[in-house]
Amino acid sequence: MRKLVYYVAVTIDGYIAAPDGSVDLFPVTQDVIDFIVGDYPDALPTHVREQLAVDVPNPNFDVGVQGRTTFQPALDIGVTSPFAHLRQYVVSTTYESPDPAVEVISTDVVERIRKLKSEEGKDIYLMGGSRLAGSLLDEIDSLVLKVYPLVLGSGIPLFTADFSPTRFRLTGTRTLENGTVVLSYDR
Repeated sequence: MRKLVYYVAVTIDGYIAAPDGSVDLFPVTQDVIDFIVGDYPDALPTHVREQLAVDVPNPNFDVGVQGRTTFQPALDIGVTSPFAHLRQYVVSTTYESPDPAVEVISTDVVERIRKLKSEEGKDIYLMGGSRLAGSLLDEIDSLVLKVYPLVLGSGIPLFTADFSPTRFRLTGTRTLENGTVVLSYDR
């Protein structure tokens, strides 16, 4: 059975974006690029894979799920299918995709995720955002957090959800040269 994996960049104080939703504050250093290219190339948007000459099979994921706000930056640069190397889903009640490669999930999100998890294949990449991750907390099997040595003070949290203590077990740590720490957890 597939796992739903929330793979995301986060600050020391638990934010995945600035209050305005921007993520350009995360330092994109060579060690981070090397980590992503080496371990999670399937988490790179297709146009970025092309820019970095990354032409490898997907080692981790064959499905990607993201919220509408997370999807917006791709649309802002004219990209309607940002992860062409994955089956793509956008969770939204207002967006209608003009691209047949991107399916919109507008109702029964948890049930749809459960159905995707029951299929054969690689894991499912939960790209964000905060509200979607919060609504799918009970379905998330693993977390891979790239914790940047950065404090924001406020912003968009890792999860937006009702109070619901949920335990995960640390399964891996890796420290990159710039001080970013990659933490892996399983439910």
